[in-house]
Amino acid sequence: MRRSLTAAASVATSTLLLAALTQTPTGAVRGGRDQATVVLDNMRVRAYRTAGSLIGVEPGPGVVVSIADGPGRRMGTAVWMDDVASSPQPGADRGLTVIIQPRRVPRVPPDPVQGTKPGDSPFTGMSFNALFDNDQVSVLRARMEIGAREGFHTHGSDTLVVHLSGGEIEDTADGQTKVNRWVPGDVEFEARGSSHSARNIGKAVDVVLVALKP
Repeated sequence: MRRSLTAAASVATSTLLLAALTQTPTGAVRGGRDQATVVLDNMRVRAYRTAGSLIGVEPGPGVVVSIADGPGRRMGTAVWMDDVASSPQPGADRGLTVIIQPRRVPRVPPDPVQGTKPGDSPFTGMSFNALFDNDQVSVLRARMEIGAREGFHTHGSDTLVVHLSGGEIEDTADGQTKVNRWVPGDVEFEARGSSHSARNIGKAVDVVLVALKP
């Protein structure tokens, strides 16, 4: 996976999740407690990382991903909220969270791309579990075991990779190979039409995949 879903959760469940956010995992915070940090921003999506605060988050719908276990939440829990910014603020104890907000862009017929959906490409040592699907996103939990390989493939949709565990992934694209080192809470964007292959060269890697719909 490069620098680059089956139970639907209700809004009430989403609110309880945010209200239950607790301690931030040691050494994993790359977002502030006083304000959410924008970690990715383009014409298709905006992503935030936060230790609990929703200050700075734009009004609107989005996917809320818990990065660590805690009272009332589990690592990798992902829920859809109709308005993330209007949710009750968490208390003093906050847990690391990533928020993915698809941008409202004109729905025009996309250019044809012979791509694949997350989990459709040839792979060894990988697993995918559907979390939920709606008219804006498809969300999956994925795992790359030690030594897992993701065959060369082309992305059929813009996809965000939210890193839960962190790890080391060797990625090959455009004739070049590099090693990306991820930590919990990192977010990468894999653009529709981009192609690559990947190999896990470290510990098992857990992520949440958010595929954006046209």
